[in-house]
Amino acid sequence: MKLEPNLYHNPHTMAASLRDNTTLDDDRRLSADFGSAIIPSSTPRDITDEEGFVILEEDLRFSQEVSLGDEAQAPEIDREKIIVSYECELIVLMSRIKGKLEISTTSIGFVDQTAPPHSADMKHDFKFSLALLREIHLRKYNLRRSALEIFLVDQRSFFINLTTKIRNKVFSKILSLQPPNIQYGSGRAPSELLKASGLMQKWVNREISNFDYLMHLNTIAGRSYNDLSQYPIFPWILADYTSGILDLTNPNSFRDLSKPIGVVNRKHESEVRSKYENFEDPSGMIPKFHYGTHYSNSAGVLHYLLRMEPFTTLHVELQSGRFDVADRQFHSIAQTWKQLMDSPNDVKELIPEFFYMPDFLRNINTLDLGMLQTTKERISDVILPPWADSPESFIAIHRRALESEYVSANLHHWIDLVFGYKQKGRAAIEALNVFYYCSYEGAVDLDKIADPKEREAHEGMINNFGQTPSQLLREHHPRRLKADESLMRLLKHEVKRPDFINYLDRVSNVYSELSTEKDPVIYLSVPRTPQRSFLQTGPDVLISVTRSGVLSTHTWTPYDKERGFIFGTDSAKSKKVLSAAFHPAVKLSGKLFALNVEGKLLYTGGIWDCSLKVFSIHKGRPVASVAAHSDVITCLAIDSSGIYLVTGSRDCTCIIWSISNTNLTQSSIGLVGLTAGGTSGESGSSLTGGSSVNSASLLAPQPLKGLQGHESAISAVAIMTEFDLVVSGSLDGTVNLYSIDSGQLIRTVSPQGCTGVNIEISFVAISYQGHVAFSALDDTSCSVHAFTINGVHVGSKYVSGRVTNLVTILDLLVVSDDAGDITISRLNGLKPIFDIPLHIPIETLVVTPGNTHILAPLRDGNLAVVGVVLPNTLVNSSVIPSSRKHSILTV
Repeated sequence: MKLEPNLYHNPHTMAASLRDNTTLDDDRRLSADFGSAIIPSSTPRDITDEEGFVILEEDLRFSQEVSLGDEAQAPEIDREKIIVSYECELIVLMSRIKGKLEISTTSIGFVDQTAPPHSADMKHDFKFSLALLREIHLRKYNLRRSALEIFLVDQRSFFINLTTKIRNKVFSKILSLQPPNIQYGSGRAPSELLKASGLMQKWVNREISNFDYLMHLNTIAGRSYNDLSQYPIFPWILADYTSGILDLTNPNSFRDLSKPIGVVNRKHESEVRSKYENFEDPSGMIPKFHYGTHYSNSAGVLHYLLRMEPFTTLHVELQSGRFDVADRQFHSIAQTWKQLMDSPNDVKELIPEFFYMPDFLRNINTLDLGMLQTTKERISDVILPPWADSPESFIAIHRRALESEYVSANLHHWIDLVFGYKQKGRAAIEALNVFYYCSYEGAVDLDKIADPKEREAHEGMINNFGQTPSQLLREHHPRRLKADESLMRLLKHEVKRPDFINYLDRVSNVYSELSTEKDPVIYLSVPRTPQRSFLQTGPDVLISVTRSGVLSTHTWTPYDKERGFIFGTDSAKSKKVLSAAFHPAVKLSGKLFALNVEGKLLYTGGIWDCSLKVFSIHKGRPVASVAAHSDVITCLAIDSSGIYLVTGSRDCTCIIWSISNTNLTQSSIGLVGLTAGGTSGESGSSLTGGSSVNSASLLAPQPLKGLQGHESAISAVAIMTEFDLVVSGSLDGTVNLYSIDSGQLIRTVSPQGCTGVNIEISFVAISYQGHVAFSALDDTSCSVHAFTINGVHVGSKYVSGRVTNLVTILDLLVVSDDAGDITISRLNGLKPIFDIPLHIPIETLVVTPGNTHILAPLRDGNLAVVGVVLPNTLVNSSVIPSSRKHSILTV
């Protein structure tokens, strides 16, 4: 999603010339220069049925016992020693890079054996700590069960192809090393994994979105961004690409999700059925099928992503060194839909990018894509439907359509076709949903083909034709509950509260005592579930800090029969005063504090000696201190994965810190002081050598990179590892975007429409849908602005008071201000949809997990709790009355 500049961009002018026949160069010479994107493989397949996965789990337990026994006797000096090494292939889109997979007791690495010597930029080497491993999945490659896909905490992933036997050994060995942060690693079959995950029931109960559920299904079924032949699949959901306004309440606006895309137009049903019934293969080798093409394949992905690298280059390679003719390119969404409806032979479904990435619809690299033969119109950006005035608008509306009531009520039918019981067998025949046999697992046993040329031909056919996902269900997928049904169930069972975003007309606010008017709370953490044994249950925990530096611990239960929640405060004796010497010029605010993901350590800025202090929540005292800035820290933020912390300072720089080594038990916390021997250097420079660090302290953050580019003090920071992104705002009125990995400045954006000499940025936020939002102050007004992470301005608006916090939820922005208002707006356009007037200045804002409540500490010492509250009349009623107290401005 985040685009980066390519200093060596190839405009592919030769490919355009060859398409237009304006050069006499021989096609074969150019094709030879590009080389083949597909390298034949002879990887054997040893497991051909689901029983193989069950056996693997038994082997895994044995392997873990043996490995743990052996490693217990290993000397300490061998910790980095390579324990296993195997030849393998790294799968990157359409390429297979031969190399060696190396596993030590603390890391996993890949050594590229294909890149020329002294060509570091071309190498695909990687190495990461086992502590970064989040998930490891068994995968198919070319319909063989021979691959692994590894997912890291920082959102990177790697697709490794081996042989089946070696794959299973590697899988067992990695799990036997017990990576500390692994969330999933099992040898279960995909269908068993779906059943064990509980995801289906969560979707049925509306606990996760349609988008998230489809992404989970794709991942479990083996679809991967790393392999174009197994790219994630999303459905066409709309049928109206011609209206000026898209009506999401009209069923006619949507595609029939109960039918394969090839027969959504009912006129094609008889032709498709006749093709199946009349097909006869003289050799008897090819079974009958409805479609000779597939709904997901490499060419289809490249068709949609043509305008972005590296997909442009891959498209040119696939077309023998030239661009395809303009009339066959993806140039209009409406025209693409029309072609699908006009012909049963084109059955391409969509890819996830249609629901989150506007940039693939722009010709950002100014490619010469040719001219349409009929209209003589030159192709550039994709032509959008009339109801979308920009790529960002299209993505926002399209995503909203995906979450609409119609799609929620019918999506299970499409899941039955692609992932479920209508994928194979009699149900598939009756549903007109049978594809060419080579797309199904087990249809071709490549290892039994002795002729290398024939095996290579079959591999190429599988790789380019497309592969049907693993079948996840053999029975009907249950439908999703309607919105009111879900609300009724959640409120009556009193174990969860609904996402208030889905029920804005039923929210109300309740007040609870938090502190005093003389010393209001200025920082409140997001509630976190404390670590307990499986027998223990209890409320979540959150911490607060008042303007005078008083630290308190609170309990939070998001459900209660009477009030809808339970909020508890510690006794006065358990409150602790942060024993830090804050700089006298610093006014304590929520931007100076960040709680680690375990909820045990509080990172604090604003200290007079320019240090970053770490406090123990349990003891209320500092346990570590590191100085790397040359002036006072003014703001800090922690990423959701708990790997990195970013600080901003009055020295005009930011520093990225590693905090992944602080995941320790409370009993190991001790008081350790650290000092630094210098300040941050150039943008992206390493800082680890600049600090004198006591090796006994694992609680001290380690400075990694210094970020430069501002001319005044840093006033706000945000970080998100999912996008490899740090965002910083400054008193110079600019917002900078940096790469976490390289530390390089990517781009700078500025508030639109602000006037006056003094423009300051007060808060910044990053959304999971790829937006950067920030608030600005000028000489006369307060305003909020939104950009995509690729620098496209999508909205600005004025607010009534000085902003006190920004929080993003899905495609929404929640803004609080000192005029006592909470406003919820859509990030695209910043159009307000809901307003909550509290009439008392708001100090800060927190959204609880699951979006069940908004917690807003007020200047009078109270806490405003906003959420869907259980009406007293609901207990014995089947109707949910509206408790709306605020105005929905637009929906």
